[in-house]
Amino acid sequence: MSRRLLLTALLLAGVLGVPAAAQDLLIRNAKLVLGGTATARTADILVRNGKIAAIGNGFSGANVIDAQGKFVTPALFAGITDIGVEEVSGERSTVDASLSMGQRNVNPIIRPEFDVTLAYNPDSVLIPVNRAEGMGWSLLSAGGGGVSSIVLGQGGVVRLHGDEGAIGPRALFVELGSAGAGESGNSRAAQWMVLDQLLDEVRGRIAPTSQFALLTPAGRDTLRKYLNGQGRVFASVQRASDIRQLLRWSAANKVKVAIVGGDEAWKVAPQLAAAKVPVFVNALNALPSNFDSLGTRLDNAALLAKAGVPVSFYFDDMQSHMAYKLRQLAGNAVANGMRWEDAFAGLTTVPADAMGVASRVGNVAVGRDADLVVWTGDPLDVASVAERVIMSGKDLPLRSRQSELRDRYTAPLPDPAAGQLPRAYD
Repeated sequence: MSRRLLLTALLLAGVLGVPAAAQDLLIRNAKLVLGGTATARTADILVRNGKIAAIGNGFSGANVIDAQGKFVTPALFAGITDIGVEEVSGERSTVDASLSMGQRNVNPIIRPEFDVTLAYNPDSVLIPVNRAEGMGWSLLSAGGGGVSSIVLGQGGVVRLHGDEGAIGPRALFVELGSAGAGESGNSRAAQWMVLDQLLDEVRGRIAPTSQFALLTPAGRDTLRKYLNGQGRVFASVQRASDIRQLLRWSAANKVKVAIVGGDEAWKVAPQLAAAKVPVFVNALNALPSNFDSLGTRLDNAALLAKAGVPVSFYFDDMQSHMAYKLRQLAGNAVANGMRWEDAFAGLTTVPADAMGVASRVGNVAVGRDADLVVWTGDPLDVASVAERVIMSGKDLPLRSRQSELRDRYTAPLPDPAAGQLPRAYD
């Protein structure tokens, strides 16, 4: 029995962990959606060496996929998640997204150099679960853990295929408003005092040897990159007044920012549009959950996009195990007044541009990685599913741990007379 179990495990690893062989593909009759526009045209896509080689008609290829006029899109953004740095949220040994460093009198408690992408596991069981639903990439987020700091650490973009690690610039995560007040002397006003001190340390106004210094040498080097425009600060913030203060702070310090949450962002939509600040919203939030979100409304995404704000989506609790439901948020935003093309951009070009990885993901264009999805219908309709998922030109099996368990426990009962193992082990 143990030999058969080992063989089953090896076969399962072969299904989930080993990518298909590289091949040239020709996708015919695709209803092609080019990134963040609603314009769809029927065309063929030629894929060579894992890249999109040509888009048009009249091509030939050895491996042909007939899309039959169905939507073909870039692999979608899976949101801001812990995919690959978390397996089971309740099992601490499998969670690498948060940092606990002890008390202030022992170590500096603000560690912006903490980078969760260094723990990314490309063999995580969460990856095929979400990839089979058409999700191709995610922004890993740093969590707070037990650290008394509004600066949570760094994350980065990972593609849900292969083991190349994070791509593009890093993102620094900070927590503002009432959610971060407990880490800043129980006052949101002190958050700006702390952030200003950190920048003063980076600029040399506070000596590294000062008893008041909060940063390590590596922390100063990390923050210096964001002052030099080599990354974006993702601020979790909801209240309109806090968003206004964030805009003033970022403009004064020339720091690129993005907003995660923004339940009241619609109140300051013109200012956000003028500053070109992307906002990642939960389009299912309909009622306030705290005093920072009294202005919550279902058409938040629609109002922001109408004002010219780049809008993408996120779940409040990250939902790494079900990141594929981000499509539902986009569809819900459309149901509440957002244009289809703006919602689709929120799953493709907007997050790619915000994270500086638009040359790799989020669009269908010659020279891009061939990360493509063939859908049974409208990709923003939850009744549609991914029919084919192609990553780097490889047509991947739509299998995951869930589908393997389903098949194991729904297999026909064995024949006891033939000495077969129970179906759970077969």
